[in-house]
Amino acid sequence: MQAIISGHHIEITDALRDIINSKLEKLERHFDQISSINVILNVEKQRQIVEATVHVAGADLVANASHDDMYTAIDQLTAKLDRQLIKHKEKSLAREQGH
Repeated sequence: MQAIISGHHIEITDALRDIINSKLEKLERHFDQISSINVILNVEKQRQIVEATVHVAGADLVANASHDDMYTAIDQLTAKLDRQLIKHKEKSLAREQGH
């Protein structure tokens, strides 16, 4: 899995990069067909915004989260992506089984 991390109005520190990569690795436990993930961190006044696009076989999943704390926003984002990946996996399994 390739993770592309970029920032707008924020410097991507090694600590941020490490946290994001460790959270994204957990997503692979649920769905191993992730080809790449594009993460954009953004700061608007006091809001810390995280957006991600996950490229998987058969779909692109998009999620975003915002919070006053960047680490909380990252946690919220990975939780949303986790739910979307599980739902996508269930749909693909149902299609394969002919339901």
